[in-house]
Amino acid sequence: MVLIIVSACEDKTPPVPPVNVQDTIPTRDDNMALGNPSNAATDPSSPSNYLMVKPQFVLSYNSSKGEANWASWHLSRAWKGTAARQDDFRKDPELPSNFFSPSSTSYSGSGYDRGHLCPSDDRDGSIADNSATFVMTNMIPQAPNLNRISWLALEDYGRKLVTQGNEMYIVAGGYGTGGVASSTSSLVNSINNGQIEVPAYTWKILVVLPVGKNDISRITADTRVIAVAMPNRFDVNDLSWGNYRVSVDALEQSTGLDFLSEVPVGIQAAIESKVDTGPTN
Repeated sequence: MVLIIVSACEDKTPPVPPVNVQDTIPTRDDNMALGNPSNAATDPSSPSNYLMVKPQFVLSYNSSKGEANWASWHLSRAWKGTAARQDDFRKDPELPSNFFSPSSTSYSGSGYDRGHLCPSDDRDGSIADNSATFVMTNMIPQAPNLNRISWLALEDYGRKLVTQGNEMYIVAGGYGTGGVASSTSSLVNSINNGQIEVPAYTWKILVVLPVGKNDISRITADTRVIAVAMPNRFDVNDLSWGNYRVSVDALEQSTGLDFLSEVPVGIQAAIESKVDTGPTN
């Protein structure tokens, strides 16, 4: 009897790794993952650079200016929901008692809006998240046309990018002194009897990434970074927000802050030197 042994041919094709669905599910990530722009610390003896870490955003508060030096937050669909706008403007109970603490009426009669840094609509995942954005430490005096038109248009564009499968890290604040709230008003340097500084410009940086994990390691020299500096004036909306794009390097020079410090130095240099030319709507 002849024994015939048939052996199967070995398949040399490497197996296709399964798609990890978890990597494409939006998450709530570290609001200050890309760095602490002013090396702020939670130290009551540093009233001009006091770090406040909240679940919804992080900020550096400046008691002498009555506002934040900057606020930083992460945005993805994981932060979004259907919670109603709370409009519960109030003092921030987490400020040390020896700091100046703006109240809900500190901007009253000034002609300036209580302009959010971390927007209400970026935090509508729950009533608590939305309410958190209405503490006065998250506000900055903005000319109405800036807050309600130009600044809002950029906020809306950022949220549109999120609906298209992106997540982003955002940092915002103001620099310089003196705004013009309306066509009939003059330059104003401060409000509330000099306790709250009116910035000359409000700025924002958005680092845009497709949804994923290990975000810092996914930032490359080609990552889209949108940086703007908008004048705090009534006529700011004469131009669309895209006309106010600048480089991160320019913002660092204007503010004295160090942005994106957790990004590798070589990549940092590449993305901070460019001015965004991408779509604006």
